[in-house]
Amino acid sequence: GEGLAPDLVVTDHLMPGMTGSELAGRLRLDPGAPPVLLISGYADDQGIPDGLPRLSKPFRQAELAAALAGLGKAPTG
Repeated sequence: GEGLAPDLVVTDHLMPGMTGSELAGRLRLDPGAPPVLLISGYADDQGIPDGLPRLSKPFRQAELAAALAGLGKAPTG
């Protein structure tokens, strides 16, 4: 089988092994990769590239919905 083909990826910035920014960078190497939304609980966003869509914790459901809707308009690369 072809496996999973997600429409989007939502990831936390701080994870064991690699950051969400590193994951997004690896995914962006594939031209067919889905857009990535990064969730971060840190206000300074240290280490997060400027072009990466992000949502700061805590957030409301409407803010998450707006961020997800904006992924289709986000620049890639």
